Amino acid sequence: PLGLPVGQPYRRGGHVVIKTVLQEVRMSVSEDAPIHKMRQRTAFPPNFVHSLDSTHLMMTAAAFARTGRTFAGVHDSYWTHACDVEDLAKVLREQFVELYSMPVLEDLKRQFEMDYKVSLPPLPPKGNLDLNVVKNSPYFFS
Repeated sequence: PLGLPVGQPYRRGGHVVIKTVLQEVRMSVSEDAPIHKMRQRTAFPPNFVHSLDSTHLMMTAAAFARTGRTFAGVHDSYWTHACDVEDLAKVLREQFVELYSMPVLEDLKRQFEMDYKVSLPPLPPKGNLDLNVVKNSPYFFS
């Protein structure tokens, strides 16, 4: 939704492990190696959800920064000073509604059809959930 590229470079073939003081990084040796179809299939759903979670985090961080307050976050943990928690909770809910009011699945389907030259089946019809109810939900995100 933010226009950032998202990819899954799961390929068959060799890799190298680069050890640093802080971590080990595994890197693919060849981008020409065949795609690892099973890893692509099984990784897509959670990776797609993670990309939406990170989009929500970025939208929340940007909106909260515009208020001039302090924000920090990692994955699904959002932090601010205790005196600003209620304001962060409000912004977090507003950004959730903004994100999921976008045609997320429609955009994904269109992008796949364009990139892979395929015709996918129609998406299921949307239900009648009013996303705005999360704005007043005390347990939406805690």
